[in-house]
Amino acid sequence: MADSIMSKAATMEIPINSNGDTGTLPEDDSLEQDLQQVMVSGPNLNETSIVSGGYGGPAGGIIPTSSIKGSSNNNTGNSTEELSRGVAVEKLDSVKKWGINTYKCTKQMFSERFGRGSRTVDLELEAQIDVLRDTKSKYETILKLTTALTTHFQSMVETQQALGDTFADLSQKSPELQDEFGYNAETQKLLCRNGESLLSAISFFVSSIDTLVNKTMEDTLLTIKLYENARLEFDAYRSDMEELSLGPRDAAAMVRIEMAQHDYQIHRDKYERLRSDVTIKLKFLDENKVKVMHKQLLLFHNAISAYFAGNQEQLEQTLIQFNVKLKPPGTDKPSWLEEQ
Repeated sequence: MADSIMSKAATMEIPINSNGDTGTLPEDDSLEQDLQQVMVSGPNLNETSIVSGGYGGPAGGIIPTSSIKGSSNNNTGNSTEELSRGVAVEKLDSVKKWGINTYKCTKQMFSERFGRGSRTVDLELEAQIDVLRDTKSKYETILKLTTALTTHFQSMVETQQALGDTFADLSQKSPELQDEFGYNAETQKLLCRNGESLLSAISFFVSSIDTLVNKTMEDTLLTIKLYENARLEFDAYRSDMEELSLGPRDAAAMVRIEMAQHDYQIHRDKYERLRSDVTIKLKFLDENKVKVMHKQLLLFHNAISAYFAGNQEQLEQTLIQFNVKLKPPGTDKPSWLEEQ
């Protein structure tokens, strides 16, 4: 079959030049080798792809595949480079804005500190903030002292329990003092039982104060900190706008004034929003504080009075009244595994 194809190809008249002239392909060994290669292995599409035109080298109708791949890789590389450049520009713009804002706020802070700049003051709100900070400091003192009281009282209860167990053991081993050791053992066990009830009440008191101080008050103070930062930014941009307003009124200056007014309005809205948030939180905090402390102080007073009066029934009723669960001594301590 290959020989017949060779003979036909040798006598076939095909165009051999661009003018359309025809002729007979020469019967040389190179054409025979090329035809055999095509019949055996097919065209090498990795190198060239024939779209139009005649057989031969890289004519006008032949598109190298490597050029297509290179173009695709270039497009992907350009897209990645443009994306990276956009991210870098965005970060640079963010750093630039942060730098300008920090500079303005630092300038305003030093101006206020050295008495050269003015600051916005809400006298009523500032007074409420000062009261809150003073109240938090005093409540932290209460929390510290009651925590120490809990620790010491828990040690006393554990000592009474150990002492009662020792008396009970000796009452069994000392027949001549059995009654005396027995009376003391019962007394220490009763004191230990009442001490556990008082300890539960004090622990409940400490837990409530801790929540009030370290969560509720701390959340309000965090909002106050944001408000104070917003106040400083607002005054910084206000001072900047006032300085520009006193300068020349040419075209470039008017553009800067408009930008300063825009920034001033943004920070003014932020300042007023946070001031409103602080006012609302201070109001709710004061109401919550009164409600919580009224209950906790009554619990603390009734439990302490009943314990030292030896009124076990009243002490138990106090725990029931305030929904305090009895905690045996040592339950708040971490386990051996947690300590490790």
